[in-house]
Amino acid sequence: MEKTTTPAILPIAPDLYLRPVTVADAGALYRIIDTQRPYLRQWLPFVDLTKQGTDTALYLQTIVGSTTDKVFVIVANEAIVGLIGFKSIEYFNRKLEIGYWLSEHEQGKGIMRRSCSRLVQHAFEDLHMNRVQLKVALGNHRSSNIPQKLGFTKEGIERDGELLNGYFHDLQVYSLLKREWQPEQL
Repeated sequence: MEKTTTPAILPIAPDLYLRPVTVADAGALYRIIDTQRPYLRQWLPFVDLTKQGTDTALYLQTIVGSTTDKVFVIVANEAIVGLIGFKSIEYFNRKLEIGYWLSEHEQGKGIMRRSCSRLVQHAFEDLHMNRVQLKVALGNHRSSNIPQKLGFTKEGIERDGELLNGYFHDLQVYSLLKREWQPEQL
């Protein structure tokens, strides 16, 4: 399967876009994580492992240039407000998973729904994927609203799918196939 290059910017709205992450983004991302630990650690297992800015930089070094993960910063009003990306891209099977997180202060504005919608469009139109998957911790209602609003099908529960704060949590598995996809206005 032919791999395509990622554009420099994935526009969503005049004040909102996605840009491929760089190691230079580590400082801005770490500041969000460090100042919002209680909020972010409710659903994100990496928060407790991110003890200093170099931890974020090391993570970014491992994913920048990866062929199986493509990660973007979410930029709203010229500020980095979160991260979103493709995980476990399988070009031969034409499927991938989307993962994301957003600053607490940017919640409730439709930023993540529109960012996910834009990545779904990129996956189907530019990367020629057939299946996009999202996994959401059971009980994370804000996050589970996103695939529901975007027309994903809930396939089931991945039991004990994620270790979070010392306990295993079930994950809801959602998918969208290219033939089911209905492009929406961002």
